[in-house]
Amino acid sequence: MGLPLLSLIVFTPAIGAGVLTLLRSEDAIRWTALGIAILDLALCIIMLASFDTTTHAMQFTERHLWVPALGISYALGVDGISALFVFLSALLGAICVLASWVAIDRRVKAFMVSLLAMQALMLGVFCALDLFLFYVFWEAMLIPMYLIIGVWGGEGRVYAAFKFFLYTLAGSVLFLIGVIVLYFNGGETFDILALTAQDLPFRIQSWLFFAFLVAFAVKVPMVPLHTWLPDAHVQAPTAGSIILAGVLLKMGAYGFLRFSLPMLPEASAYYSTLMLALSALAIVYGGLLALAQDDLKKLVAYSSISHMGFVTLGIFTLNLRGLEGAILQMFNHGVTTGALFLFVGLIYERTHTRSIADYGGLMKAAPVYTAFFLLFTLSSMALPGTNSFVGELLVLSGGFAANLVVGAAAVFGALLGAAYLLGMYGKVALGPANVGAKFKIRDVNAREMAAILPLALFVLWVGFYPKPFLGIIDASVKQLMLHVHGEGSVQ
Repeated sequence: MGLPLLSLIVFTPAIGAGVLTLLRSEDAIRWTALGIAILDLALCIIMLASFDTTTHAMQFTERHLWVPALGISYALGVDGISALFVFLSALLGAICVLASWVAIDRRVKAFMVSLLAMQALMLGVFCALDLFLFYVFWEAMLIPMYLIIGVWGGEGRVYAAFKFFLYTLAGSVLFLIGVIVLYFNGGETFDILALTAQDLPFRIQSWLFFAFLVAFAVKVPMVPLHTWLPDAHVQAPTAGSIILAGVLLKMGAYGFLRFSLPMLPEASAYYSTLMLALSALAIVYGGLLALAQDDLKKLVAYSSISHMGFVTLGIFTLNLRGLEGAILQMFNHGVTTGALFLFVGLIYERTHTRSIADYGGLMKAAPVYTAFFLLFTLSSMALPGTNSFVGELLVLSGGFAANLVVGAAAVFGALLGAAYLLGMYGKVALGPANVGAKFKIRDVNAREMAAILPLALFVLWVGFYPKPFLGIIDASVKQLMLHVHGEGSVQ
């Protein structure tokens, strides 16, 4: 196209954030933020429409020397592993603006600026082809997320924000050390593609694997580094929870896909059994914790830990079905769990309670709300015909091929998911009409439907016709498999 498309995608929200600082009217700020988010989403749709699914090579690449003395470049590009997450970040960014329209009624300008800055940095993470540039985006996004939780969160927001920041910063310190070690052992370059082509000694690979493991496991989060997540989700505003579940958790799994597997293939294969065991633990433990919750938002938060366990399980099966299922499930989880947090936020705006015991009979008070809530609940359960079914089926297939015990544990985790999700929906939507007696409930309005419908579309689209989504990731995953296992290993 002759345009720096990825630069436009990454920096349009940042420029929009700058424009917002010049506005005074809160209505103008909201509409401008929405316009910027929709423009960014349109650019991402152009990117996906122009994406060549027949090649594993990086596309829409841009490269300019930044710090020549250190081999640092401003380098951007996307392949089948990252393209869907660029789109997902832009989609959820627009939905977050809509979700915050009424919910954020103080310091609106600062919130929208933080939201757009966060979006720009998240997009930068998925597009960066220079390790130093990646680290800049990776670290900088902690700041707006910390502000979103700490300024606009609930009563315990300061504690939750500090906990989030400290956990992720601790992981980032190890990541930085790993980056420095990789730089000096990989030919003194920060070029991600060049580093992927290096054949590092197993000793170096092992050390880097565990350094990266801590950094990425905090983000996913994997048990036992998960304790920051429920606090952050419960205290964050609705938009913050959508970003956390929809995008930030994916960055840890993306780190495994972009760095651990391609740069450290021998270590990844050697320690894959450990990673499969940790993933199975997260699936079962997260499901049991979700089953015990009486707070609606905490239940969805703990379900995220369980569902992201399926993602890491799929990644470390190191087979084609598991890897493709993991990447698709990362996208599906962003759609489905982002939607569940949106629905928790919508009902909280009406009732100012998250206690499941306070609800009941919501179907009579808000039938449209409960109908869509059911769709996303069934999607989270991986019911056939929904998006999560396709991804989870691929992960389970790859999991059983890799390790029978781990596959069985994952099936048990899926059954736990059905138990806590159906139990939650039954208490909230069905039964005695407690909610109508306690609260004045209105059904969803046009603005809320505008946020719900795109997510519902992808639940059904991926569920009934996943071929276009699998087509995007297929070539890149096959190339990754060849890199990890060698020729003739794709199966």
